[in-house]
Amino acid sequence: MKKILFLSLLCLAVVAMAGAPADSMAKPFKAKVGGGPTGGTFNTFANAMAVYVPKNMDDIKVSAVGSGGSVENVKRVASGESDFGLCYAVDSALGRAGQLPKDSKKYDGLRAMGFLYGAPAQLVVRANSDIKTAKDLEGKKVGVGNAGSGAAASAERFFRHLGVWDNFKPQFLGYSAAASAFKDGKIDAFWVLVGYPNRSIIEASVQVDIRLIDVGKDATESGFYDAYAYIPVEIPAGTYGEGMPACSTFQDATFLCANVEVPTDVVYGIMKTLWSKDGMAAMAAAKKTFKTMTLENAFDGASVPLHPGAVKFWEEHGKTVPANLK
Repeated sequence: MKKILFLSLLCLAVVAMAGAPADSMAKPFKAKVGGGPTGGTFNTFANAMAVYVPKNMDDIKVSAVGSGGSVENVKRVASGESDFGLCYAVDSALGRAGQLPKDSKKYDGLRAMGFLYGAPAQLVVRANSDIKTAKDLEGKKVGVGNAGSGAAASAERFFRHLGVWDNFKPQFLGYSAAASAFKDGKIDAFWVLVGYPNRSIIEASVQVDIRLIDVGKDATESGFYDAYAYIPVEIPAGTYGEGMPACSTFQDATFLCANVEVPTDVVYGIMKTLWSKDGMAAMAAAKKTFKTMTLENAFDGASVPLHPGAVKFWEEHGKTVPANLK
């Protein structure tokens, strides 16, 4: 009888375990990744990541969430509202130091993972416009990007540095909305901080003859590079049409970032997936801009410490992580 009773109890225990609620089992990690405005490169990457990662990792679910862009992502990721997000290096550094516009809070919960691409500033005007330099914007309506975006933040930094921010009328429009308003003659110029060629600028150029303002010259002559860690670059001739000359400008570095509290194994696993040969190819297929997301570029230009999962990943790939980034 004792043997029968023991076997009966054992069977009941096995049945109970088999019917145990899902809550008692290991759950996949549910992650939110902050992208950017509709039509922007941030948004494209976040959506591509949300599709690719769960397809290649069984223990994680990823959802792309709407965002104004870099500055908003710095705040959300640092606070844990988003687990991951795309952030510009300059915004990340200023956020960590408590120096974001009208915000002295120190967002020190942000950690870098890896470099994605360089985002050059591009100021678009009509080909026949009387705007020749950034200082000619007085009295004009200028699309500067969504409120909370890296584009809007960089525009305010740059134009305030030149002393012209208070002399024109900034319009806080996302890239697609700005291109549409520009085509309709509702604004005189628009600003983007994104990889080239940019779809919104191309859309505008289909209906309106455009040119780019050489903001690199203004940046150099005004000492902008001494004030902020932007990098001088040149947009190649012909980028937005045959005959369009090369244009000097400056760029920020775009990083995939994580909240410091995201488990090390989760960040490490995502990096193994995204920075694999197939993962990098998938991101580049989503948009050619991401072809600079490579093992060689690693974390070049990082302005905040790396996540421990990222440190593990890059050291396994032979990269030396400086002490100030650990």
